[in-house]
Amino acid sequence: MNLIATSMSMADIDDVVEIERLSFATPWSRDAFEDELARNNMASYLVVRDEHGRAVAYGGQWVILDEAHITNIAVHPDFRRRGIGHKLMVALMCQALARGARRMTLEVRVSNLAAQALYAQLGFRPSGVRRGYYMDTGEDALVMWLDDIDAAVRRRMRDGDAEGSEEISAGKTPLEDCSDEG
Repeated sequence: MNLIATSMSMADIDDVVEIERLSFATPWSRDAFEDELARNNMASYLVVRDEHGRAVAYGGQWVILDEAHITNIAVHPDFRRRGIGHKLMVALMCQALARGARRMTLEVRVSNLAAQALYAQLGFRPSGVRRGYYMDTGEDALVMWLDDIDAAVRRRMRDGDAEGSEEISAGKTPLEDCSDEG
């Protein structure tokens, strides 16, 4: 299967809202995504499309000065366990580098051990806990930081992607932008 990563547009919102609904107990609203795309100049979002043009994953971040903050990332349940989330995170890291970020942070539910393992594999390290962060359940969030995006991306490019993962490609993807660095 050939997957393509592109910048999210308003036309992607139906697919993204569906992925949100299938992935989270308290999904972001359509309005939230529309506001992010239309009004937030710190925000950048990517979608991963299948060969039919349907969005099967998405991720977003805010880049503020030299720091990137992952706002959300999700893969449609039918496409999980194929390495798409890993590649999407690398693409977001590359995009953050291109926008001047040097460090990256995110919050993840303390119960989401699979996501924590993915982030740790990419070089993120726990740095604290936000008590009661998730309003739907009151669950704590583990705060994770990646202190050197450039080194982490270079390591991923050198080591290659996980065996058996889907290939994400496009005419000029954030991954290609990343490989042009230094």
